[in-house]
Amino acid sequence: MESVDIPVPHNEAERLDALKRYNILDTLPDNAFDDATALVSYICGVPIAYISFIDESRQWYKSEIGLGVSEVPREITFCRYTIMDSKLVEIPDTLLNERFKNDPNVIDGFKIRFYAGVPLTTPDGYHIGVLCAADHVPRNLNDSQRNALQIVARHVINTLELGTKNNELASQKKIAERAVAAKDSFLANMSHEIRTPLNAVIGFTELLAGTQLDQQQRSYVKDVQTAGENLLLIVNDILDLSKIESGGLTLELQPFHLKKALRHVYDLLKVKVPEGVEFNLYLDAELPEIISGDQVRLNQILMNLAGNALKFTTEGEVTISVKKTGETEEAYLIRLSVKDTGIGIPQEHLNTVFERFTQAEESTTRKFGGTGLGLSIVKQLVELHDSTIQVKSREGVGSEFFFTLTYNKTFHETNEPEALPVNDLGQLKILLCEDNRLNQKLAQNVIEGFGFEIDIAENGDQGIEFLSKNKYDLVLMDLQMPVRDGYQTTNYIRKELNSAIPIIAMTAHSLAGEQDRCYDAGMDGYVPKPFKQYELLETIKTVLKKEPRSMKRPKADLSRIEETDRKKPGWKKEVTSQFIERAPQELKELENAIKKSDFQTVLHTAEQLQIWLHLFVLENLSKHLSNIEHEALRKKFTAESADSMEILFCSIQEVLKDLKAVV
Repeated sequence: MESVDIPVPHNEAERLDALKRYNILDTLPDNAFDDATALVSYICGVPIAYISFIDESRQWYKSEIGLGVSEVPREITFCRYTIMDSKLVEIPDTLLNERFKNDPNVIDGFKIRFYAGVPLTTPDGYHIGVLCAADHVPRNLNDSQRNALQIVARHVINTLELGTKNNELASQKKIAERAVAAKDSFLANMSHEIRTPLNAVIGFTELLAGTQLDQQQRSYVKDVQTAGENLLLIVNDILDLSKIESGGLTLELQPFHLKKALRHVYDLLKVKVPEGVEFNLYLDAELPEIISGDQVRLNQILMNLAGNALKFTTEGEVTISVKKTGETEEAYLIRLSVKDTGIGIPQEHLNTVFERFTQAEESTTRKFGGTGLGLSIVKQLVELHDSTIQVKSREGVGSEFFFTLTYNKTFHETNEPEALPVNDLGQLKILLCEDNRLNQKLAQNVIEGFGFEIDIAENGDQGIEFLSKNKYDLVLMDLQMPVRDGYQTTNYIRKELNSAIPIIAMTAHSLAGEQDRCYDAGMDGYVPKPFKQYELLETIKTVLKKEPRSMKRPKADLSRIEETDRKKPGWKKEVTSQFIERAPQELKELENAIKKSDFQTVLHTAEQLQIWLHLFVLENLSKHLSNIEHEALRKKFTAESADSMEILFCSIQEVLKDLKAVV
C-alpha cells in the first residue's frame, strides 16, 4: 500500500501550541469568519471558500462555503502543504500539477481543479491554518485578488488576536471580582465581630444615661458615649471603603442646622484635645442656619480632619474655620478649613497623604497610631460632593486642609429624632431571636422600657418553636445565630409556617447590599447594630404600619421558552421536564460539594444550575448562586454560602411545584 505524504513543519510542536492558545477549535459559527469567507468567494468569483485550522490529525473548518463538511483528515488535504509555506500557494489547474493530479479530491470527492491558499500566520510566525479559495474549473487570480486574499488572511488573524485579548480581559475581570469578593467577605466578618460588642457598650451606656446620675457620673457616661461613637466612626471608615468603591455610597440630602452640626463635631472632639493645645471653632457670622445636604458625611469629614490635627499637634492650636464664600439663588458656597501647628508633612509626601493605608512617615504610625484610611476616605467624600480637597503644609510648622462644598438652600425645618423614644403603639408582644447574652440583655431592657412584652430565643430553631406555640406582634431577628441563622429562620417562617408576621433584621453587618438581601429574604425592616433606642422604635412603628406582607413565591418566567416553542414545537415540554428531573439532583450535588469543600465540583454544578436559572428567568435566585460561586473561587465557604444554599433549595422547590402543574 502506498504511504501517504504528510509533511510536518520543523516547529510542529510550537505551531500546535500557538493554535491551542486561541481556543478556536470546535467552536460555534461566528459572523466575523462567515463574512470573511463570503468576501473571499465574492472577490475571487469562486464557489468554494473556507477558513480552516490544522491540528495533529485533521483540518477543521471554522467557516466554509461550498464544501458542506466540518472537518477532514489532515492527510488528504491540500492545506497540509500550504502551512509549510509562508506565502500564497496558487494552483491554476490541479490536473496539471504533479503533486495533486491523482489526488482523490481532484479526480473525485470535491473535484477541485483550482486552489489558492494563504497561510494564517500568527504574529510570532506560526502557520496555524489556511484561508482558501477553490473552484471546480481551472482559473487564474489577478494581482488584486491575490492582494485581497492576503488582507483577509491578516484580518482573520487579527480577529483571533482580538478574541484572545478579550478572553484575557475577562479573566482579569474575574480575578478582580474575586479580590473584591474576598475583601467584602473580610469586611463583613470584621464588621460583625466589632459591632457586636460595640452594640452592647453603646446600648448599655444609653440606658445608663437615662437613669438618675450625679453630675460627675453623667460626665463620665458622656465621655464613654463619645468614645463609643468615635470607635464606631473608625469602623464606618473601613466599611465606607467598600461602599465607595462599589458605587454604593450616595449622599443623603436632608435639611439640617449647619452651625449646630459644626458645634456638635467640636464638642465630640474636645475630649481629645491634648494639654497645651488650644482648640478653636470659628464660624462666619454670615453662615446660613439651615441648609440641605448630608450632615453625616460632613461630620465624618471634619471628625477625620480635626481628629488628625489634634493627634499630630502637641502644642499650639488646632482651628476649624467655616465661612460662606458665595451664594446663588439656589445654593451656598461654604469653605471649610482645618488648620494646626503640628508636626507638618514633608514636601515630598504631600502628594501621597490621601492614599489609603499611607501616612507621611512610617514612624508616624508607630508613634501616633491610626489606620491610614482617614484622609483617603475624606478625599473621596469631598469628591462625592463634586469638590476637591487641598493641603498646605510645612514640616515642623503645621498643616491646613481646606475645601469648598456647595449646599442647597432650604426653607424646611429639620426633622430631628426625639432624644427619648415615645411609645404610642400600646401593648405589643415581641419575639427576639438573638444568641449573644449581652445583646439579649440590652434588647430586653430597651424593649421592656418601651412598655412591650418580650420573649427571647437563642437560635432560629427555638424561635420557630416559640412562634408555633405563641402569638407575637413582631420578630426581631439577629442574622448570625447557631443552629439556624436569621436568613434560614425567616425563610422557614415565610415558607413552612406560612406566616406574614413582621420581621426586623438586627445585624452587626453593615455592608452595601446587606439591607437589600434582608428584604429579598422576606424581612420587613432593618436596624444595624449598634442601634439607638429611637431608631429601633421608629422601625417598629414603620413595619407595623405597612400593609400585610403578600407571600410572594419565586415564579419561573416561561416567555423565552415559549418563544422558542413556537419555532420548535415540543421544546417547552422537553426543557421543563429536564429541569424538573435534574434540578433536585444538581442541588443535592452542589450541597454535598460545599460540605466537602470540593470547589471544582461546586463551580461545575453551579454553572449548570445558572443555565437553568437564566433559562427560566430566575434572576433573584441567580444572585444567590453567584454568592456560592464567588466563595468557591476564593476556596473558602462561609455562613453566606449556607444561607444562599438554603434560599436556593427552598425557592427552587416552590418553582418545581408550579412547573409540574404546567407539564
